[in-house]
Amino acid sequence: MSAPNLFLVYVTDVVRATDFYRDLFEIEPVMVTPRYVSFEVAPGVLFALWSGRADQVTAEVPRTFEVGLMVPGSAAAVDEVFARWVAKGVTVVDEPYDEVFGRTFLVADPDGNLIRVSPID
Repeated sequence: MSAPNLFLVYVTDVVRATDFYRDLFEIEPVMVTPRYVSFEVAPGVLFALWSGRADQVTAEVPRTFEVGLMVPGSAAAVDEVFARWVAKGVTVVDEPYDEVFGRTFLVADPDGNLIRVSPID
């Protein structure tokens, strides 16, 4: 059996979300359509945005998952990402704090989807 290789995030505006994630992660999409955009985040692994179910994406829908970015280095490396992202104007949900797995923080994309930064396990 294979490991998961597609991570799909529902968004209401695929252009806005593409611009957000392109700037945030500093990567370019590998496929762009009017309702679906994918970014290759590792060989054969896609992080994709889909507005095909945008009618189900509202502020009232609780976000029960997080997109994760694990960074190498110490707590200072996590704090550096936080400072860079705050300068880009992200919506901060939780400022950096120490958790059982290390330094972490949480931000949200324009649709309220959560993005967590933490150290590499």
